[in-house]
Amino acid sequence: MLRVVSWNINGIRSPLQAEEPNSCTTMAMARVLDKLDADILCLQETKVTRDALTEPLAIIEGYNSYFSFSRNRSGYSGVATFCKDGATPVAAEEGLSGLLAPQNGDVGCYGNMDEFSQEELRALDNEGRALLTQHKIRTWDGKEKILTIINVYCPHADPGSPERLTFKMRFYRLLQIRAEALLAAGSHVIILGDLNTAHRPIDHWDAVNLECFEEDPGRKWMDGLLSKLDCQGGSHVGAFIDTYRCFHPKQERAFTCWSTITGACRLNYGSRIDYVLGDRTLVIDTFQNSFLLPEVMGSDHCPVGAVLNVSSVPAKQCPPLCTRFLPEFSGTQLKILHFLVHPKQEPVSKQSVLQLSNQTQGQMRQNKAHVRSIRPRPSRAGSSKGQKKLINYFQPSSSRLQASTNLELPNLHALVTPKIPEDKVMGKGVEGQAKDAEAKDEKELRTSFWKSVLGGPLPMPLCGGHGEPCVMRTVKKAGPNQDRHFYMCSRPRGPSTDPSSRCNFFLWSRPS
Repeated sequence: MLRVVSWNINGIRSPLQAEEPNSCTTMAMARVLDKLDADILCLQETKVTRDALTEPLAIIEGYNSYFSFSRNRSGYSGVATFCKDGATPVAAEEGLSGLLAPQNGDVGCYGNMDEFSQEELRALDNEGRALLTQHKIRTWDGKEKILTIINVYCPHADPGSPERLTFKMRFYRLLQIRAEALLAAGSHVIILGDLNTAHRPIDHWDAVNLECFEEDPGRKWMDGLLSKLDCQGGSHVGAFIDTYRCFHPKQERAFTCWSTITGACRLNYGSRIDYVLGDRTLVIDTFQNSFLLPEVMGSDHCPVGAVLNVSSVPAKQCPPLCTRFLPEFSGTQLKILHFLVHPKQEPVSKQSVLQLSNQTQGQMRQNKAHVRSIRPRPSRAGSSKGQKKLINYFQPSSSRLQASTNLELPNLHALVTPKIPEDKVMGKGVEGQAKDAEAKDEKELRTSFWKSVLGGPLPMPLCGGHGEPCVMRTVKKAGPNQDRHFYMCSRPRGPSTDPSSRCNFFLWSRPS
């Protein structure tokens, strides 16, 4: 069996902190991999650049990893694929266009990309949104085939950003051209990751209230890419199948992404935008199951995956894109065994060893002689005046005795503290207490004055739906109200028919 898992982790360090906040990064990453138990794990939105990638994140015992970084912005986008050593790919490639591919070890099969300019292709690949690994698999009847896994993090398009919608649709188009070219070359293909589009109304929590849901360009593209849900037969349009809907065609509220700001995960108020798409022949012949893992915490997405009835045929050597071949990691120890095994050395003759030993001893004698020659020696005249015995340190010298005889001893009567009457002591105690009480009253008076002037924070208003204290939010969207504060219901976002979800209370905060 081959188990593949995809997870948008919203920053590669986020699930590590959720797994074990105080543990070593290597151990935390290993625990995440063990928990997901995937032969091939595809991560999206790693938000790490090459200069910020550390060895504990990149090199894990028993796995080989591959990263694609954003070249435009730091801490943005990025994808990574971790393969068990038993599923080592025969080839790996960064990007969809081939412009980022190395001289050797690339996947190939790019299709006809004449509709794209070189600048556009480079712009689509420079955000680090695609990573391909090609594997050899063996089917149940013993046949070996090629499987290409395309790990993608498709762009998100805000309603007010038409240029990003164009960028998203061009990325979709490039992805489809590359996937169909690989199919035409005889490889099986799996597209998995965050596609940033909820395909059907059943995949979105509020599809009925969205205008022109079916007319969305991203959904129309998926209509052309995917076959009908009945994967056992019937007519179909595209070459790929949504594997989760193939096995769970009527499963409602099967979401993979929720807003963490609104707490929508608590009421499962989200959308399904993470997919495992397989070519039709591969899904029908080899797929055993497709699943979601909403119980896995650490991101605003949950992992998705599938199980195939095939076995992996690992390559003998990792492709050049593997992170262990990066110059910053290639010279480091990868296994603890390396610390226990002596490196192989050239045989040295006994004569050369004796010669080296004699040279070393001669050099040491010369160094000692040189040190003796430059070491300062005390004069004999001065040495006779120095301390000769330990008891001399405790006996006063004659010069000190002579100097001490000239000192005048203090008058012992002047050192005696005069006796103070008890009534004066009592008077001073009462006077001190009075001063302390006066200082305390003055401090309280100042505190009450400043409290009346400054006022302090106002209590949170109560929402109209539940009568509970609100939370304060800040407008992030660019416009006349940007950075303004407002109050809203503190409950998590959910359906309007659910009384436990957030009410529609809204109140602008008064300027301070």
